[in-house]
Amino acid sequence: MYLPIIACVLLAATVTVLLIKIYLMKKSAGEIAEKLSEKLSEDTNTLIDISSGDRDMRKLAESLNVQLKKLRRESLRYRRGDAELKEAVTNISHDLRTPLTAVSGYLNLLEREEKSDTVKTYLGHISNRTEAMKTLTEELFRYSIVASAKPLNYEKLCLNSVLEESLAEFYGAVVQRGITPEIEITEERVERPLDRFALKRIFGNIIGNAVKYSCGDLFVTLTADGTITFSNTAEKLDSVTVGRFFDRFYTVETAGNSTGLGLSIAKLLAEQMGGVITAEYIGEKVVITLEFY
Repeated sequence: MYLPIIACVLLAATVTVLLIKIYLMKKSAGEIAEKLSEKLSEDTNTLIDISSGDRDMRKLAESLNVQLKKLRRESLRYRRGDAELKEAVTNISHDLRTPLTAVSGYLNLLEREEKSDTVKTYLGHISNRTEAMKTLTEELFRYSIVASAKPLNYEKLCLNSVLEESLAEFYGAVVQRGITPEIEITEERVERPLDRFALKRIFGNIIGNAVKYSCGDLFVTLTADGTITFSNTAEKLDSVTVGRFFDRFYTVETAGNSTGLGLSIAKLLAEQMGGVITAEYIGEKVVITLEFY
């Protein structure tokens, strides 16, 4: 009679112990997950430390700490390599300016000399390629400066007025390309804490890209919620090409003097200021959307 009761008591005790162990393991697992997420999101050298005394859970934490150390070493190596590469690009692009300026000077002198039609043709090609090299060198220099993530000068800016200023600066280029722009800017004042130089650079690069590939139209809108959209018909492009617009050094084949850095710089600056920029190809139209929060 007593044996079944004892067996039930032992079973209940065993189940209770198991439930407690499961609860503690779940708690430890949750603690490990939280600590791991915290270590991955923060730039810190601290490791995962849990309150549980369970041998297996502590072993798991130690194993994750080993991987964390490896990840940090690789991350540090990457950051150093990235910084060295940016510095090298800056130095190279800076050093290239002097010889390119000299080449341009001698080309200008040659233009004044008597020459055959064949020589004129050759000099024209050389001049075009030299200008392309100068543009690429300048963009490389600017990109390396932007990528160095120097502190931005934040101020409360009115997106309406900065966008209008940028459009006005490109008015000549737009008219020259025979483009008829359609602009819709909300009358409601839209303000964001941004860097003026960086914002104008973003607008300029996007508008410049639109002017380059437009088939004769340009639509620019700014809504009350701060969404800025640039769109233009570009029949020669496609969704794959547009999807790579923000890739560094990616150029569309039809753009002979393109460096492939303009929209990369726009994306980099937008992200540095907490913004989001996207590009889509919808019904033969390139649609670039820019938002700041």
